[in-house]
Amino acid sequence: MDKNYTAELEQIVNPENVITSFEERLTYSYDSTRLEYMPDVVVKVKTAEQISRIMKLANEYTIPVTPRGAATGLSGGCLAVEGGISLVMVAMNKIIDINPIDLLATVEAGVITENVSKAVEHLKLFYPPDPGSMKSSTIGGNIAENAGGLRGLKYGVTKDYINSIEVVLPTGEIVNMGTNTVKAVTGYNLVDLMCGSEGTLGIITKATLGLLPVPADRASILAFFKNMTDAAKTVRDIVAEGVITATLEIVDKVTINAIEDFLKIGLDRTVGAMLLIEVDGQKGAVEIEAGIVMKVCRSNSALSVRQAKSAQERDELWSARRAALSSLSRIRPSTILEDATVPRSRIVELVEAVNEIAKKYGMLIGTFGHAGDGNLHPTILTDLRIPEQSKKTERVIEEIFKVTIALGGTLSGEHGIGITKAQYLKLEISKPVYDLMKKIKNSFDPNNILNPGKMKCTWDA
Repeated sequence: MDKNYTAELEQIVNPENVITSFEERLTYSYDSTRLEYMPDVVVKVKTAEQISRIMKLANEYTIPVTPRGAATGLSGGCLAVEGGISLVMVAMNKIIDINPIDLLATVEAGVITENVSKAVEHLKLFYPPDPGSMKSSTIGGNIAENAGGLRGLKYGVTKDYINSIEVVLPTGEIVNMGTNTVKAVTGYNLVDLMCGSEGTLGIITKATLGLLPVPADRASILAFFKNMTDAAKTVRDIVAEGVITATLEIVDKVTINAIEDFLKIGLDRTVGAMLLIEVDGQKGAVEIEAGIVMKVCRSNSALSVRQAKSAQERDELWSARRAALSSLSRIRPSTILEDATVPRSRIVELVEAVNEIAKKYGMLIGTFGHAGDGNLHPTILTDLRIPEQSKKTERVIEEIFKVTIALGGTLSGEHGIGITKAQYLKLEISKPVYDLMKKIKNSFDPNNILNPGKMKCTWDA
């Protein structure tokens, strides 16, 4: 690390916020993937002005800069794959303003996702996007990856609740994009361009988020099935009946047993699948829709269907679903969580295909996910320390993605491409489209210093 460069960083953020020792940098070389990339220096920032000065300095020295929030990402988006600066933004965690009339909250990028809803619950409002990591993930990271969550079917994903953002461009300028009006069609929709750009086009420092009133009533339903196919058919038929549930989650037998081993809450280990469903809205409508949901479950050969009788029971059910990944990660040394997404009408085919691929390769795969919006998380349980298992895992992943694309789906519904899926990008993105993406990147970041090495397609080979 250039001493002059380090000294200039220390002038911007104070010496205690510049980390150069190997041991401390090692802490920032990981995220929630199985990968490791060591940054040359870690810089903790608190303001957009500090980030602006750092980016101007980085352009002068042509040093890579990788923004980093809570590092809960599952595609390697916050890893410094080309070294340089790891820009840690978790201290930018202020909730700046809450506007209950316009249903808006303005927050810094480092605010924890769940804390937004906690801050407005006394006003009977909530922030709908709810990624599985909502207790630890940050708003900036959610915007960078366009995070989804359990409520995606009815309420949409992060991009649907971003009105305006403050962004530091790769060249150091601080700009504001978007507007806080309900309608706006002035110029290009740059907010949506930034949302899901995985930290490659700009560093989001502040955002104004949309809020909604808390529904007056809700009902949670648990249904068990003999197999995943029956459960997946039920998902399709619920939507076909005109019921748009708040959440509609599917969990397979492998995952059910993992959750029960972990939480010991009395889940039935003998079943092949379960659905966790929640409807919300006005009281009378919720009762009607809950009745329709249970009727559809029974018509699809559900082994049992029950509605939570108390808030405590309801919370226990959803705690079980949110514990799916952590429960599965206890089974084998390596846990590879994928993010295959298809149109709802093809969910049955995807479920069956994943099961066939697991049998073909003799691999243990626990499947769960947001079945209501076609987003499944096939989770491969293996040991990547064994070369044969590692090679087999790569074949399994590639087959899952090929099936997903063949079914009209996409490589990622909510986790992003980053570095973990870059090698498969060619399956979905044509070369002309990829070349257009590169031109956009170059116009924002002519020196290619902001989060380089991400979404790098094999078209470049």
